[in-house]
Amino acid sequence: MTMGALTSAPATAADAPATAAIATAPRRIIVSIADRRLVVVERDQILAAFPVAVGAPTSPSPVGTFTVINRVANPTYYRPGTVIPPGPRNPIGTRWIGLSQKGYGIHGTDAPSSIGYAQSHGCIRLRNADVERLFEQVRAGDIVELHAELTPDIAPFFAAAP
Repeated sequence: MTMGALTSAPATAADAPATAAIATAPRRIIVSIADRRLVVVERDQILAAFPVAVGAPTSPSPVGTFTVINRVANPTYYRPGTVIPPGPRNPIGTRWIGLSQKGYGIHGTDAPSSIGYAQSHGCIRLRNADVERLFEQVRAGDIVELHAELTPDIAPFFAAAP
């Protein structure tokens, strides 16, 4: 859905700020690294939940609050000396959601059996079908919280998630 489809002309000029705030309110993507789960939250309502792979002990996922800075469909994978075009052998799968922490993102995978484990190089991995669904729900500026453990303020989201 494009931003144009989300917004419409307000009934009056006084309605404009409220309408704009509702249409652009950032969503929260909350990851419990310990539980290897991700939830998408908007106005304290769970929109989606997914199992994920997280960073391996030798290359852990960063902990903290970040923002989504870009979204790339069918990304090309780059590593010094290696370029892998989009396709089934691409280790970042079919979608990349870049974070404000340089080099980290939420992405798909060419190894779906890794989901549920601590096996990535620090990024958050989802099955390609799941990351494609997530990709449609997030936008630049959304908040991404990576938590090492469940805290009382986020535990209810994971308890209620399907």
